[in-house]
Amino acid sequence: MLKFKRLFNRKCSIIAMIHVDALPGSPLFSGSVDKIVSKACQETELYLSNNVDGILVENMHDVPYIQSKYFGPEITATMSRICTELRKIVPKNKPFGIQVLAGGNKEALSVAKACSMNFIRAEGFVFSHIADEGFMDANAGIILRYRKKIQAEDILVFTDIKKKHSSHAITNDVSLVETARAAEFFLSDGIILTGTSTGDPADIKELQKLKLGTSLPVLIGSGVTLDNIENYLSADALIIGSYFKKGGKWNQELDKKRISNFMNKINNV
Repeated sequence: MLKFKRLFNRKCSIIAMIHVDALPGSPLFSGSVDKIVSKACQETELYLSNNVDGILVENMHDVPYIQSKYFGPEITATMSRICTELRKIVPKNKPFGIQVLAGGNKEALSVAKACSMNFIRAEGFVFSHIADEGFMDANAGIILRYRKKIQAEDILVFTDIKKKHSSHAITNDVSLVETARAAEFFLSDGIILTGTSTGDPADIKELQKLKLGTSLPVLIGSGVTLDNIENYLSADALIIGSYFKKGGKWNQELDKKRISNFMNKINNV
């Protein structure tokens, strides 16, 4: 918890998502890396003007996702290009992180190291599950050994547990709290609770169980809105993506009014 509090100093911090446009090699790639970078910079500046607590970059538009073992070097290279430019915009005292879908945790760490970032969001940290892109095996040992190898121990690893867009039937006898405690035992820097899919709210009772059942920071990773934010104020951070978009849809443009109204509310609760 101490490492987290050094990075995030608000009681319930707001981490805003940059869903970068489709990268080279993915089906929806537009053909211009420069346009991807420019849009990501514009969105970052909009978030910063509303004084969000942190920025998280993710290749959300790379549908359909593939597992990291099938990545080409263009994924890591382009995310590095994007984050290099964003690093020039994001103040050094503002937490700045990355997630590389799907399960690109080593790739995320390498980009974070190269671009002086502060944290990554990692999939599959403990226990295996079936995601929509296939079988995802546990990888905490691999991730943290790689972090040690590249001397990136100052980069925090926040880990999804019982993550969205996945079946957890094979670990049905392992409770959410047991999963969180396993993540804690395996040296996670924070756990992320989500709903069943992007934009779906997390279960409030599950948040309460995690706050009582582990000493790790608990982040909410989906479904927080202006109307339900009071339900999640006991969390240590809220990762907001879909709600900040027009109509609350993850694949739409950012909505200035939604961002402003949300941040005004969180600043007055």
